[in-house]
Amino acid sequence: MTYIIKGAGLTIEDVVRVARNREQVELHPDALARIKKCRAMLEKKIEAKEIMYGVNTGIGEFSEVVLNDDQVKEFQKYLIYNHAAGIGDAMPEDHVRAAMLGRINVHAHGNSGIRPEITLTLVNMLNKGVTPYVCKKGSVGASGDLAPMSQIALLLLGEGKAFYEDTLLDGKKAFAKAGIKIPGLMARDGLGIINGSNVLTAMSALFLYDANNWLKQAEIAAAMSLEALKANMGPYTSRLHEVRGFEGAVRSARAIEKLVHGGDLKMGKVGHKVQDAYSMRSTPQVIGTAHDALAYARSQVEIELNGVGDNPIFFPEDNLALSGANFQGSPVALPMDMAGIAITMVSVLSERRMNRLNNPALSGGLPAFLTQGAGMFSGLMLSQYTADMQIVEQRILSAPASIQSIPAAADQEDFVSMGMNTAIKNFQILDNAYGILGIEFMAAAQALDFREYSFGKGVQKAHEVVRRHVEFLDIDRPLHKDHNAMKKLVESCEILRDVEQTVGPLE
Repeated sequence: MTYIIKGAGLTIEDVVRVARNREQVELHPDALARIKKCRAMLEKKIEAKEIMYGVNTGIGEFSEVVLNDDQVKEFQKYLIYNHAAGIGDAMPEDHVRAAMLGRINVHAHGNSGIRPEITLTLVNMLNKGVTPYVCKKGSVGASGDLAPMSQIALLLLGEGKAFYEDTLLDGKKAFAKAGIKIPGLMARDGLGIINGSNVLTAMSALFLYDANNWLKQAEIAAAMSLEALKANMGPYTSRLHEVRGFEGAVRSARAIEKLVHGGDLKMGKVGHKVQDAYSMRSTPQVIGTAHDALAYARSQVEIELNGVGDNPIFFPEDNLALSGANFQGSPVALPMDMAGIAITMVSVLSERRMNRLNNPALSGGLPAFLTQGAGMFSGLMLSQYTADMQIVEQRILSAPASIQSIPAAADQEDFVSMGMNTAIKNFQILDNAYGILGIEFMAAAQALDFREYSFGKGVQKAHEVVRRHVEFLDIDRPLHKDHNAMKKLVESCEILRDVEQTVGPLE
């Protein structure tokens, strides 16, 4: 299957298929025609010596410096050299591929003024598996992701480095092996590759895809814990949430209802309290809030994926060039700060339920720390410590980056989004979330093994999957292997896939 790039309609799922599954891409003929039309207009303006930012002027604080004809030819190369100023290890390949896809989609609008050879080379790089080596850190999220995008642009000069067939090669050699022609950079081309928030947006798209899968697994873990704790199932009736009106809460309640359907607790065959603790009965409201936060973030990310994030922007139908700040990453950074906070919030809720499973005063008759040999054995006592440590790290990382602007470029660029910081820390938050939820899954499975009533079909299937990877804790053993196995299991989405095959989609 091939994804046709049109400049519109690009979804988070499309990004995942191209970035991770290496689906082929093709530039729509209409998009190519728009790119050619815009470039023709730009070349006329260059010939007429019309002053245009980043074409025949310097950039940033040097935007008032007008370049002569010889300098215009060389400027794009030195622009890329200067801006390829990142630091750190290589960014994951899917992040780089997603950023390249996003940039091609910007070009497809026909407002960037670059040569069509530039966009088509990026298409070839995706299709032939040439992924630039890009340092993880260096962008402040305005004027776009300049440092990482410049490392992509180096390849178009036949420089830099790239991964090809699982090997890191010099850029020129990678292009040669893949059969890609080096296009070089002419007027406007370099800035037309780098001047947008494409990396932080690409990372945000991938994060939101993963975070949605994690939230669905949070509902599965919650359902397991609720059944083990003999929860009053009334609070998970979707009608209760429909009268309030929050879509995320309705979605979450319906998912939990689906998971516990057919079990003795749901059918009223097991006694329960009139009201449970907030960490139990508030689950649809809390996870639902996270669903709503991610839905809003998704809407903003997909606007950015399909918009013209560039500077300057050209309007060939009006023979017009406008310089502004459509590279500014704040429209993505702010909602993505909220998205990371949402994952931390649900992780805290997960740990609180795990605490109730461990605590004999709160667990409704379960053995202390879920072990039959309390005193001699400590059961899952230390599992809670491990979860707690990760939550503290999540809380530290949940401080918003979008308010952390530090002025740069002699105060010409005196407010920046810091959206790359948001994107990086969100993946760190999610990495901890996999571990925290894995520990709740492990505790819930252990608790269910002590109960003698029947569970919902979704809960039964989740328990079955957990037991494929972690055995019942009969006597104490080193738990770090179990913790890591459960973290890997949650990240793999195996539980989610098997449960949805059993009860249907959880959204």
